[in-house]
Amino acid sequence: MDIIPDESAAVTTDFGPYMLLADVDLKILSVFDDLKYDRSDAEIMSPAMRRHAVSKLASLGFRQTSGSVLYNKATDITCYIPKPQVLGASPFDVTRYTPKRDKDYYILTPTQTACQFIDAYPYDLAVEKVISLIQKQPINLYRILDYLEHKPAHEAIRPALGYFKSAQRKAVQSEPLCRRRALG
Repeated sequence: MDIIPDESAAVTTDFGPYMLLADVDLKILSVFDDLKYDRSDAEIMSPAMRRHAVSKLASLGFRQTSGSVLYNKATDITCYIPKPQVLGASPFDVTRYTPKRDKDYYILTPTQTACQFIDAYPYDLAVEKVISLIQKQPINLYRILDYLEHKPAHEAIRPALGYFKSAQRKAVQSEPLCRRRALG
């Protein structure tokens, strides 16, 4: 199945079990690595996650122009793997210093993707999108909790974290996630 972000370009949603088009409107591709997280895990794209994204996008004509940029000349679409500015930076800020055009995409971790949903969408839609993501790719809920700020979207989502934790526990114990292994 293809999605047409504009008249000249098609980006597929069939990337296999470790990568997905997480959001058409925000233009986010999400790559997941493992089923379990520790609160102290660095929220960065691992080398295995990068290799996986590069490999999957290469079949669509994307070529790596730098360590964090993939470009498709035929469609004039760029995919960015944003780099946190400092180690331990908030997953909510990952795209802040990597601007993109409307037709370009970000390649993020599932936790970074969930943070984008929380910041971009109204509460009900954000919850729906995070739950949908969790069912395909687990997120680091404690990392999100640690970086929630005192702003309305973050205060509103705080009570839903328990619901996310329950939904994620059920997802990782069920098919197909229970059989997934780390990429790296």
